[in-house]
Amino acid sequence: MTPRRLTAADAPALARLEDVCFSEPWSEAGLLAELENPLSSLWGIDGEEGVIAYGGWQNVVGEGYVLNIGVLPAHRRKGLGEAILRAMLSEAEGTADFLTLEVRAGNAPAIALYEKHGFLPVGRRKDFYRDPVEDALLMTRFFDKGEGK
Repeated sequence: MTPRRLTAADAPALARLEDVCFSEPWSEAGLLAELENPLSSLWGIDGEEGVIAYGGWQNVVGEGYVLNIGVLPAHRRKGLGEAILRAMLSEAEGTADFLTLEVRAGNAPAIALYEKHGFLPVGRRKDFYRDPVEDALLMTRFFDKGEGK
């Protein structure tokens, strides 16, 4: 399945996905604001039931920040999150110096995926997540721009 750029029309489907995937989901209004934000880029993968996976990132003056990556539980472990991540990395590599994110410190599958794609742990945010309370691991992927070669 190939990721596609999401549009404002996808906001209701993304809100439903957020409700299933996250303990503190973004609202439909918040998602719509990101979909309309020229600094943000959101990608999704469609299934029979609509958007089944999505991710987004922001580029603020060359600094990339992953907003979220979510996959409906019935579609996990099928490479959809990785496909979304690859789409974001491909786009970010041409326009940002790095891409950074927070991930639950106990989310070993996500951490392994990020490490596989060159993200390195660079810090920790104590008690960043709620429900349940958990630290966030800060991870960053730096893009080699070829300077000094």
